[in-house]
Amino acid sequence: MKQPIQQKGVAAVEFAILLPMLLLIAFGITEFGRAMYTYNTLVKATRDAARYAMEKQPGGVADAGTQCMAVYGKEACNPGTDVPLAPGLTTAMVSICDWPRCPGTHQSQGSAPAINLVTVTITGYAFQSFVPFVTADLSSIPFAPISTTMRGNL
Repeated sequence: MKQPIQQKGVAAVEFAILLPMLLLIAFGITEFGRAMYTYNTLVKATRDAARYAMEKQPGGVADAGTQCMAVYGKEACNPGTDVPLAPGLTTAMVSICDWPRCPGTHQSQGSAPAINLVTVTITGYAFQSFVPFVTADLSSIPFAPISTTMRGNL
């Protein structure tokens, strides 16, 4: 009678071989989800800031409030103590464009236009990964400029 082949521990060896690949996939999925969540947060932040600027502008009257709205989600901010909506986001990354500042793209209709366009843009933001080995040699992934343009009556 033949002796049965010993197969003790084969499943553990197979699991040990596949575990790094499974962890890489799991961390990759979570980091991709975090990146999409952060991008969506920035899009909503520019939308809220553009809506705020549409109410308070034109002419740079509420630039500080608009930048605070984009970065911290509120009109008045204290950069030392307030937590930004996305890690690493600063007011220096927020630019505001309306008819007095950007006449080429936000056409003015005479000296006092009836319609005002306001664009709020976040540029230079880089997503910081919690797990840098998932993103190869990139510890941060730069986002393209994120902007929202709104139109309103003056």
